[in-house]
Amino acid sequence: MSGDTGRGAAAATKKKNGVHGHVNLQKSEVFSHLYKESFEDTPLRVAVLTYISYAIIVVFGYVRDFIRNFGFEKTHKTHENPKNKDFVPLYSDFEAFYTRNMYRRIRDCYNRPICSVPGAEIDLMCRTSDDYFWTIKLTGETQRVINMGSYNYLGFAQASGPCAEAVEQSMRAVGVGVAGSRQELGSLAIHVECENLVAEYLGVEAAMVYGMGFATNSMNMPVFVHKGCLIISDQLNHSSLILGARMSGATIRVYEHNDMRSLENRLRTAIIFGQPRTHRPWKKILIVVEGIYSMEGSIVKLPDIVRLKKKYKAYLWLDEAHSIGAIGPTGRGVVEYFGLNVSDIDIMMGTFTKSFGSAGGYIAGSRAMVTYLRAMSQSGTYAVSMSPAVAQQIITSMRMIMGKDGTNMGRDRLESLHRNTVYFRRRIRQMGFIVYGSEDSPIVPALIFMPAKIAPTSRECLKRNVAVVVVGFPATPIIESRVRFCLSASHTKEMLDKVLNVLDEVGSGLGLKYSHQVIDQTPIEY
Repeated sequence: MSGDTGRGAAAATKKKNGVHGHVNLQKSEVFSHLYKESFEDTPLRVAVLTYISYAIIVVFGYVRDFIRNFGFEKTHKTHENPKNKDFVPLYSDFEAFYTRNMYRRIRDCYNRPICSVPGAEIDLMCRTSDDYFWTIKLTGETQRVINMGSYNYLGFAQASGPCAEAVEQSMRAVGVGVAGSRQELGSLAIHVECENLVAEYLGVEAAMVYGMGFATNSMNMPVFVHKGCLIISDQLNHSSLILGARMSGATIRVYEHNDMRSLENRLRTAIIFGQPRTHRPWKKILIVVEGIYSMEGSIVKLPDIVRLKKKYKAYLWLDEAHSIGAIGPTGRGVVEYFGLNVSDIDIMMGTFTKSFGSAGGYIAGSRAMVTYLRAMSQSGTYAVSMSPAVAQQIITSMRMIMGKDGTNMGRDRLESLHRNTVYFRRRIRQMGFIVYGSEDSPIVPALIFMPAKIAPTSRECLKRNVAVVVVGFPATPIIESRVRFCLSASHTKEMLDKVLNVLDEVGSGLGLKYSHQVIDQTPIEY
């Protein structure tokens, strides 16, 4: 079984599921200590049993559908309107089947409503169902739980404190909304201030902010690439990047996750053969990656990607939704984490929903690029501007991170997040869980594999007042269901110890400790 993979110039990489690759790191061996990640192979016995489990679920699902068709069991499944029988179906048969027979049975584990800010602890609204989760009703009661599922990396999701006070003052002075786009009457002084601060924070010439993080990717990628261009995308990129690539009309090629050999093969093939049929050179080649991948917890191997980008004269789109504010000595993301120059990144994208406790996203880079974006971006032309209150939350939290508020609160939050990340990740691996991701990533996925263990893991943790996120197929590969933990600077050691004790108990009871690695029982200091 493969464990941590420290990457050196002469080291062969070994990724999850036994996929090997050899990467030339002659120019980036200085970063090898930052390439520490854990992708232990799925035990063969567990993989076989997982496939069998899904097969059994599918068979029983078809049997139950057969029974429902004869009226022996009540069903609320969606039917196409008979009047539309000649139209293309609105619903996919298998998606509806999967939702009806698999997802429905564990609906209580997802979309849990809360009635508090998503801080270190949250108030969950309790729900119940008397028809096997065809419908769910609120009971009127609440449950206080430790929150291990929100992307509240620096703990700025607060109902009180400097950010909340500044937002309240902004709402009284400017209002809560802008009835116009940035190209019309929706551009206020607070938007300009926010963009200038973002550019200063990132160390670039200019930036443009948007009211929605998803649309920052999906609506702006078509501005830069189009038919005749090539997008080379990591296979685990977020759906917003995938949608943006598809909307652009460019040709899309996918390379294996974080595999530099696969990426270089794609680049070399693109240069040698050019466009299909005509073999003309591509107008542009755009490499699209994320800083931290939210489902794997892995950090992009940015030094190698920058080296390949320069070697093959490509452009680079870096999505720092999960890395900006979360890693790097001063929270400036994966570029600072590796000590690289921001000028090596052509298009820097990020969101304010994670580390800054706000909403929206940004695109930053050279002044020429941002000026072109302002003129051509459909999000800037047609979408309503960011709420002034949202912009104020970004400004206040970012100033705290930069130390511009005259305190050390931002630095303390960064240090707390890093300390919590290292402590939690090492402790949970020491318990015997298979954990994915990079050593410094605040996203910690622990594999549970079996579909029958997804719901019990979530429910048993909730019984013990710990709220976790469980994820299964199709959001993950079919044999890699997982429980995903998101660390925050607002978590205390006492909270983390309680969560770890709960996981130790639940993991032993449900048989989730699959790791075959030799476990070092040396006590881990906080």
